[in-house]
Amino acid sequence: MSLSIDHRNRWARLRFSVIGPLLASPPGKGELQQAFQVLAAKVWRHPITGADVQFGASSIERWYYRARHVHDPVDQLKNRLRDDCGHFVSLSPTIIEALVEQYRQHPGWTMQLHYDNLRVVTKDGPDTLPSYTTVCRYLKAHGLVRKPTPRSSTDGAIAAAARREAREVRSYEVDHVAALWHLDFHHGSRKVLTPDGQWHKPLLLCIMDDHSRLVCHLQWFLDETTASLVHGVSQAIMKRGLPRAIMTDNGAAMIADEFVEGLASLGILHQTTLPYSPYQYVALKSMSAIAADAVVLASLVATQAT
Repeated sequence: MSLSIDHRNRWARLRFSVIGPLLASPPGKGELQQAFQVLAAKVWRHPITGADVQFGASSIERWYYRARHVHDPVDQLKNRLRDDCGHFVSLSPTIIEALVEQYRQHPGWTMQLHYDNLRVVTKDGPDTLPSYTTVCRYLKAHGLVRKPTPRSSTDGAIAAAARREAREVRSYEVDHVAALWHLDFHHGSRKVLTPDGQWHKPLLLCIMDDHSRLVCHLQWFLDETTASLVHGVSQAIMKRGLPRAIMTDNGAAMIADEFVEGLASLGILHQTTLPYSPYQYVALKSMSAIAADAVVLASLVATQAT
Protein backbone atom coordinates (compact mmCIF):
# COMPACT_ATOMS: atom_id res chain seq x y z
CA MET A 1 0.00 0.00 0.00
CA SER A 2 1.43 3.36 -1.05
CA LEU A 3 1.78 6.07 1.58
CA SER A 4 0.87 9.70 1.11
CA ILE A 5 3.46 12.45 1.40
CA ASP A 6 2.19 13.42 4.86
CA HIS A 7 2.45 9.83 6.12
CA ARG A 8 6.00 9.52 4.79
CA ASN A 9 6.99 12.71 6.61
CA ARG A 10 5.42 11.52 9.87
CA TRP A 11 7.24 8.22 9.75
CA ALA A 12 10.54 9.95 8.98
CA ARG A 13 10.16 12.31 11.93
CA LEU A 14 9.34 9.41 14.26
CA ARG A 15 12.40 7.43 13.15
CA PHE A 16 14.56 10.49 13.61
CA SER A 17 13.21 10.97 17.14
CA VAL A 18 14.17 7.35 17.90
CA ILE A 19 17.77 7.57 16.68
CA GLY A 20 18.24 11.28 17.31
CA PRO A 21 19.90 10.85 20.73
CA LEU A 22 22.43 8.46 19.20
CA LEU A 23 23.30 10.99 16.50
CA ALA A 24 23.56 13.88 18.96
CA SER A 25 25.56 11.92 21.55
CA PRO A 26 27.15 8.80 20.02
CA PRO A 27 27.70 6.00 22.55
CA GLY A 28 31.19 4.85 23.45
CA LYS A 29 33.09 2.03 21.84
CA GLY A 30 31.29 -1.30 22.29
CA GLU A 31 28.11 0.34 23.64
CA LEU A 32 26.24 0.84 20.37
CA GLN A 33 24.44 -2.52 20.33
CA GLN A 34 23.37 -2.06 23.92
CA ALA A 35 21.95 1.37 23.00
CA PHE A 36 19.94 -0.27 20.22
CA GLN A 37 18.51 -2.77 22.71
CA VAL A 38 17.53 0.01 25.12
CA LEU A 39 15.69 1.92 22.37
CA ALA A 40 13.99 -1.30 21.24
CA ALA A 41 12.58 -1.80 24.75
CA LYS A 42 10.90 1.62 24.72
CA VAL A 43 7.32 2.26 23.64
CA TRP A 44 6.68 4.86 20.96
CA ARG A 45 3.55 6.45 19.59
CA HIS A 46 2.44 5.36 16.12
CA PRO A 47 2.64 8.42 13.80
CA ILE A 48 -0.66 7.65 12.07
CA THR A 49 -2.95 5.85 14.53
CA GLY A 50 -1.45 7.12 17.79
CA ALA A 51 -1.29 3.61 19.25
CA ASP A 52 1.69 2.26 21.22
CA VAL A 53 4.33 0.63 19.05
CA GLN A 54 7.82 -0.85 19.49
CA PHE A 55 10.61 -1.36 16.98
CA GLY A 56 13.19 -4.08 16.72
CA ALA A 57 16.85 -3.43 17.42
CA SER A 58 17.75 -4.40 13.86
CA SER A 59 15.34 -1.79 12.45
CA ILE A 60 16.75 0.91 14.71
CA GLU A 61 20.28 -0.09 13.68
CA ARG A 62 19.33 0.17 10.00
CA TRP A 63 17.87 3.66 10.53
CA TYR A 64 20.98 4.74 12.41
CA TYR A 65 23.40 3.78 9.65
CA ARG A 66 21.16 5.29 6.97
CA ALA A 67 21.07 8.70 8.70
CA ARG A 68 24.50 8.84 10.29
CA HIS A 69 26.55 10.58 7.57
CA VAL A 70 23.94 12.45 5.51
CA HIS A 71 23.12 16.13 5.38
CA ASP A 72 19.35 15.66 5.82
CA PRO A 73 18.70 12.62 8.03
CA VAL A 74 14.92 13.15 8.11
CA ASP A 75 14.68 12.96 4.34
CA GLN A 76 16.88 9.87 4.35
CA LEU A 77 14.53 8.14 6.80
CA LYS A 78 11.44 8.50 4.61
CA ASN A 79 9.86 5.41 3.12
CA ARG A 80 11.46 4.82 -0.23
CA LEU A 81 9.22 4.96 -3.25
CA ARG A 82 9.11 2.05 -5.62
CA ASP A 83 10.87 2.49 -8.94
CA ASP A 84 7.63 1.79 -10.78
CA CYS A 85 5.62 4.30 -8.72
CA GLY A 86 3.17 6.07 -11.02
CA HIS A 87 3.56 3.43 -13.73
CA PHE A 88 1.02 0.76 -14.54
CA VAL A 89 3.11 -2.22 -15.56
CA SER A 90 0.05 -4.48 -15.78
CA LEU A 91 -1.44 -2.29 -18.52
CA SER A 92 0.18 -2.88 -21.90
CA PRO A 93 0.61 0.04 -24.34
CA THR A 94 -2.07 -1.48 -26.57
CA ILE A 95 -4.64 -1.56 -23.77
CA ILE A 96 -3.74 1.96 -22.67
CA GLU A 97 -4.15 3.26 -26.20
CA ALA A 98 -7.53 1.56 -26.54
CA LEU A 99 -8.67 2.90 -23.16
CA VAL A 100 -7.62 6.48 -23.91
CA GLU A 101 -9.26 6.42 -27.34
CA GLN A 102 -12.41 4.99 -25.80
CA TYR A 103 -12.47 7.80 -23.23
CA ARG A 104 -12.04 10.45 -25.92
CA GLN A 105 -15.05 9.15 -27.77
CA HIS A 106 -17.20 8.60 -24.67
CA PRO A 107 -16.12 10.89 -21.78
CA GLY A 108 -19.54 10.53 -20.16
CA TRP A 109 -19.23 6.79 -19.56
CA THR A 110 -18.81 5.40 -16.08
CA MET A 111 -15.65 3.50 -15.17
CA GLN A 112 -17.58 0.24 -15.11
CA LEU A 113 -18.84 0.88 -18.63
CA HIS A 114 -15.31 1.69 -19.80
CA TYR A 115 -14.03 -1.55 -18.29
CA ASP A 116 -16.82 -3.68 -19.78
CA ASN A 117 -16.26 -2.29 -23.27
CA LEU A 118 -12.49 -2.57 -22.92
CA ARG A 119 -12.90 -6.21 -22.00
CA VAL A 120 -14.85 -6.81 -25.20
CA VAL A 121 -12.31 -4.93 -27.33
CA THR A 122 -9.32 -6.82 -25.93
CA LYS A 123 -11.02 -10.23 -25.73
CA ASP A 124 -9.29 -11.66 -28.81
CA GLY A 125 -6.04 -9.74 -28.35
CA PRO A 126 -2.74 -11.10 -27.04
CA ASP A 127 -2.68 -8.81 -23.98
CA THR A 128 -4.40 -9.73 -20.73
CA LEU A 129 -6.77 -7.15 -19.32
CA PRO A 130 -6.00 -6.39 -15.63
CA SER A 131 -8.57 -6.01 -12.90
CA TYR A 132 -11.27 -3.38 -12.74
CA THR A 133 -9.48 -1.67 -9.83
CA THR A 134 -6.33 -1.21 -11.91
CA VAL A 135 -8.28 0.39 -14.74
CA CYS A 136 -9.99 2.74 -12.26
CA ARG A 137 -6.64 3.77 -10.76
CA TYR A 138 -5.26 4.52 -14.22
CA LEU A 139 -8.25 6.65 -15.15
CA LYS A 140 -8.08 8.63 -11.91
CA ALA A 141 -4.29 9.07 -12.07
CA HIS A 142 -4.51 10.60 -15.55
CA GLY A 143 -7.56 12.77 -14.89
CA LEU A 144 -9.82 10.71 -17.13
CA VAL A 145 -12.88 11.21 -14.95
CA ARG A 146 -16.47 11.10 -16.04
CA LYS A 147 -17.72 14.32 -17.60
CA PRO A 148 -21.35 15.40 -17.94
CA THR A 149 -22.79 15.03 -21.40
CA PRO A 150 -24.52 18.05 -22.98
CA ARG A 151 -28.23 18.13 -22.30
CA SER A 152 -28.83 19.43 -25.79
CA SER A 153 -27.53 17.90 -29.01
CA THR A 154 -27.64 21.16 -30.96
CA ASP A 155 -24.60 22.54 -32.72
CA GLY A 156 -24.23 25.25 -30.07
CA ALA A 157 -24.20 22.77 -27.19
CA ILE A 158 -21.66 20.56 -28.96
CA ALA A 159 -19.44 23.56 -29.71
CA ALA A 160 -19.67 24.74 -26.09
CA ALA A 161 -18.70 21.29 -24.83
CA ALA A 162 -15.66 21.25 -27.13
CA ARG A 163 -14.68 24.73 -25.96
CA ARG A 164 -14.91 23.71 -22.29
CA GLU A 165 -12.81 20.63 -23.04
CA ALA A 166 -9.98 22.85 -24.32
CA ARG A 167 -10.08 25.14 -21.29
CA GLU A 168 -9.15 24.78 -17.66
CA VAL A 169 -12.30 24.96 -15.55
CA ARG A 170 -11.94 26.56 -12.14
CA SER A 171 -14.33 27.77 -9.51
CA TYR A 172 -14.75 31.52 -9.19
CA GLU A 173 -12.95 32.46 -5.99
CA VAL A 174 -11.75 36.06 -5.78
CA ASP A 175 -9.60 37.52 -3.02
CA HIS A 176 -11.77 40.38 -1.79
CA VAL A 177 -15.36 41.06 -0.83
CA ALA A 178 -17.39 42.84 -3.55
CA ALA A 179 -14.82 41.94 -6.19
CA LEU A 180 -17.35 39.68 -7.93
CA TRP A 181 -21.07 39.12 -7.58
CA HIS A 182 -23.06 36.23 -9.05
CA LEU A 183 -26.75 36.54 -9.83
CA ASP A 184 -29.48 34.46 -11.39
CA PHE A 185 -33.21 33.79 -11.20
CA HIS A 186 -34.46 30.67 -9.42
CA HIS A 187 -37.85 29.28 -10.39
CA GLY A 188 -40.06 28.61 -7.42
CA SER A 189 -41.51 25.15 -6.88
CA ARG A 190 -45.07 26.37 -6.13
CA LYS A 191 -47.43 28.70 -7.91
CA VAL A 192 -48.94 31.74 -6.23
CA LEU A 193 -52.35 33.34 -6.72
CA THR A 194 -52.22 37.03 -7.56
CA PRO A 195 -54.98 39.52 -6.64
CA ASP A 196 -56.31 39.39 -10.21
CA GLY A 197 -57.04 35.67 -9.81
CA GLN A 198 -54.17 34.38 -11.96
CA TRP A 199 -51.76 31.62 -10.98
CA HIS A 200 -48.09 32.41 -11.54
CA LYS A 201 -44.87 30.60 -10.80
CA PRO A 202 -42.66 33.11 -8.94
CA LEU A 203 -38.96 33.63 -9.56
CA LEU A 204 -36.44 34.46 -6.86
CA LEU A 205 -33.55 36.72 -7.82
CA CYS A 206 -30.44 35.78 -5.83
CA ILE A 207 -27.38 38.04 -5.81
CA MET A 208 -24.41 36.52 -3.98
CA ASP A 209 -20.90 37.74 -3.24
CA ASP A 210 -18.23 35.34 -4.48
CA HIS A 211 -15.64 35.76 -1.72
CA SER A 212 -17.84 35.88 1.39
CA ARG A 213 -20.77 33.84 -0.04
CA LEU A 214 -23.01 36.54 1.41
CA VAL A 215 -26.43 36.85 -0.23
CA CYS A 216 -26.52 40.56 -1.03
CA HIS A 217 -30.18 40.61 -2.03
CA LEU A 218 -33.13 38.24 -2.45
CA GLN A 219 -36.41 39.24 -4.02
CA TRP A 220 -39.40 37.48 -5.56
CA PHE A 221 -40.65 38.48 -9.00
CA LEU A 222 -43.39 37.28 -11.31
CA ASP A 223 -41.23 37.62 -14.43
CA GLU A 224 -37.61 37.51 -15.55
CA THR A 225 -37.51 40.84 -17.34
CA THR A 226 -34.83 43.50 -17.51
CA ALA A 227 -36.92 45.79 -15.30
CA SER A 228 -37.07 43.15 -12.55
CA LEU A 229 -33.33 42.48 -12.87
CA VAL A 230 -32.41 46.16 -12.71
CA HIS A 231 -34.65 46.66 -9.68
CA GLY A 232 -33.05 43.73 -7.80
CA VAL A 233 -29.49 44.77 -8.62
CA SER A 234 -30.26 48.35 -7.56
CA GLN A 235 -31.48 47.07 -4.21
CA ALA A 236 -28.28 45.04 -3.73
CA ILE A 237 -26.11 48.04 -4.62
CA MET A 238 -27.95 50.29 -2.16
CA LYS A 239 -27.41 47.66 0.56
CA ARG A 240 -23.81 46.58 -0.13
CA GLY A 241 -22.25 49.23 -2.37
CA LEU A 242 -20.84 48.91 -5.87
CA PRO A 243 -19.17 45.63 -6.80
CA ARG A 244 -16.15 45.44 -9.04
CA ALA A 245 -17.72 42.89 -11.40
CA ILE A 246 -20.98 40.98 -11.88
CA MET A 247 -21.22 37.57 -13.50
CA THR A 248 -24.44 36.36 -15.14
CA ASP A 249 -25.54 33.84 -17.71
CA ASN A 250 -26.61 34.78 -21.22
CA GLY A 251 -30.31 35.25 -20.51
CA ALA A 252 -32.26 37.87 -22.41
CA ALA A 253 -32.55 40.15 -19.36
CA MET A 254 -28.84 39.79 -18.51
CA ILE A 255 -27.56 40.83 -21.96
CA ALA A 256 -30.13 43.56 -22.59
CA ASP A 257 -28.64 46.89 -23.58
CA GLU A 258 -30.29 48.71 -20.67
CA PHE A 259 -28.67 46.41 -18.12
CA VAL A 260 -25.25 46.21 -19.81
CA GLU A 261 -24.98 49.96 -20.38
CA GLY A 262 -26.18 50.65 -16.84
CA LEU A 263 -23.38 48.50 -15.39
CA ALA A 264 -20.83 50.19 -17.64
CA SER A 265 -21.95 53.65 -16.53
CA LEU A 266 -21.42 52.59 -12.90
CA GLY A 267 -17.96 51.20 -13.64
CA ILE A 268 -19.02 47.57 -13.03
CA LEU A 269 -17.45 44.92 -15.22
CA HIS A 270 -20.08 42.60 -16.71
CA GLN A 271 -18.95 39.00 -17.26
CA THR A 272 -21.02 36.20 -18.76
CA THR A 273 -20.58 32.46 -18.52
CA LEU A 274 -20.05 30.17 -21.48
CA PRO A 275 -23.24 29.25 -23.32
CA TYR A 276 -24.71 25.86 -22.43
CA SER A 277 -22.72 25.80 -19.18
CA PRO A 278 -25.35 25.57 -16.43
CA TYR A 279 -23.06 23.70 -14.04
CA GLN A 280 -21.11 26.90 -13.40
CA TYR A 281 -24.15 28.11 -11.42
CA VAL A 282 -24.66 25.02 -9.29
CA ALA A 283 -23.52 26.78 -6.10
CA LEU A 284 -25.66 29.85 -6.82
CA LYS A 285 -28.68 27.75 -7.69
CA SER A 286 -28.28 25.75 -4.50
CA MET A 287 -27.94 28.91 -2.43
CA SER A 288 -30.98 30.52 -4.02
CA ALA A 289 -33.00 27.31 -3.62
CA ILE A 290 -32.16 27.16 0.08
CA ALA A 291 -33.05 30.82 0.45
CA ALA A 292 -36.32 30.27 -1.41
CA ASP A 293 -37.30 27.41 0.87
CA ALA A 294 -36.41 29.54 3.89
CA VAL A 295 -38.59 32.40 2.66
CA VAL A 296 -41.52 30.08 1.94
CA LEU A 297 -41.17 28.48 5.37
CA ALA A 298 -41.10 31.86 7.05
CA SER A 299 -44.22 32.89 5.15
CA LEU A 300 -46.05 29.73 6.21
CA VAL A 301 -45.06 30.25 9.86
CA ALA A 302 -46.23 33.86 9.75
CA THR A 303 -49.54 32.81 8.17
CA GLN A 304 -50.16 30.19 10.85
CA ALA A 305 -49.25 32.63 13.60
CA THR A 306 -51.87 35.13 12.39
